[in-house]
Amino acid sequence: MHNKFNKLSLAVAIASTALIASQVSASGFQVREQSAKTLANALSNAAAGAEDASFMAYNPAAIGNIDGNQVAGGVAYIDANFELQDESASSVFGVPYTSDTSSQGGESAVVPSFAAKTQLNEQFDLGLAIYAPYGLSTKYDKDWIGRYHAVETELTTIDFQPTLNYRATERLNLAVGLRAQYADATLSNAVDTATIGALRVAAGGGNPASTAAGAGQADGFAEVTGDDWGYGYTLGALFQATDQTRLGISYRSEIDLTLEGEVDYSSDNPLVAAGLPDDQSGTADLTTPANLNLGIYHQLTDRLALMANAEWTEWSSFDELVVEFEDGTDSSTTENWDDTWAFSVGANYALTPQWLLRAGLGVDESPVPSAEFRTPRVPDADRQWATLGATWMPSPELGITAGYMHVFADDGDIDQQATFENENATKGNLSGTYEVSADVFALSVDYRF
Repeated sequence: MHNKFNKLSLAVAIASTALIASQVSASGFQVREQSAKTLANALSNAAAGAEDASFMAYNPAAIGNIDGNQVAGGVAYIDANFELQDESASSVFGVPYTSDTSSQGGESAVVPSFAAKTQLNEQFDLGLAIYAPYGLSTKYDKDWIGRYHAVETELTTIDFQPTLNYRATERLNLAVGLRAQYADATLSNAVDTATIGALRVAAGGGNPASTAAGAGQADGFAEVTGDDWGYGYTLGALFQATDQTRLGISYRSEIDLTLEGEVDYSSDNPLVAAGLPDDQSGTADLTTPANLNLGIYHQLTDRLALMANAEWTEWSSFDELVVEFEDGTDSSTTENWDDTWAFSVGANYALTPQWLLRAGLGVDESPVPSAEFRTPRVPDADRQWATLGATWMPSPELGITAGYMHVFADDGDIDQQATFENENATKGNLSGTYEVSADVFALSVDYRF
């Protein structure tokens, strides 16, 4: 009974370490920074902009708008900031958790991307894009007040997308891309072994009072690592409605992943470490969601272009996380996310033949439906963003673009409640208000030959 309860309780303690967390610049755990040009226009040109090969990450038909051969590469630096304010935490028995450390969990991340295309003949184009569509990097102090809910979360995904475009008419491009997605995750949180012990005593019919009083005083530590490959597809169309107006639509399928790896337990206290279970293997299912982009690009004058984009993401596919362990135990965490829409508008202004100025505004819904489903791993909230940037073209073949985005996010309340029956039994209560913001810098180069 002792070992079984310890293992099951620890399983519950790490079960909600969902393989996700907010990257702040986009809702959920989405990463949209595949091009400095799209970032500088607030993503308003994602579906219909089709300016260089990197746009195939948003709409695979974009490569049909580019004659000849081209390579494009870029990097984005994301500086995410979120901090829990007015925080309070306690064990399921009501014993307060305290900490002298910060509740700041934001991390910076560097996101590279690469794309290349070649025109096979008058009707077909072939391309390859390598980019990160989803990801995160969050880290709290190991003894922060919400340590039993989360300490560190790292998720990296890489998509390899070979793309074929068909120039159906002079005005219509149709494209399909295959997506091979690799995901790698590392997640950790503290484990309140005193509370687990008290729960074990209560489950056996004893009085847990003396053990429960030590809540927060005998921490273990759990770290989960895992990776997997998954496969999906993307479809796109680009239609030149008039000489000035272009319409774009694209769809990216969901990808199912089963991350397999190890669960490692440790503690700086030898007595606590002796009571922890042995390291074991575990698996967790993760679905990266489907999304749809709709866009319009209009060349209003010789110098001024206007654009708009709407993006729908099927976050409702992430309704529950199930973690299965080698010893036969498993646990589930309810997420209950909603589908979301993001809307953006932007403009380009040709200052000179060599300089193109860019700007945009956007709004993005959060998939988290309420405070009870907001977690330290995903302190997500509705957000707005403003962007600026410029492209320098020293020659007709070469373009160099820099873009900047500032994200303004609404405050997000968190209200994680613990009961003896739910998944927070070993993690406790946690409440407060998250303040969230982010800055994103992007640089890209494209060369046509």
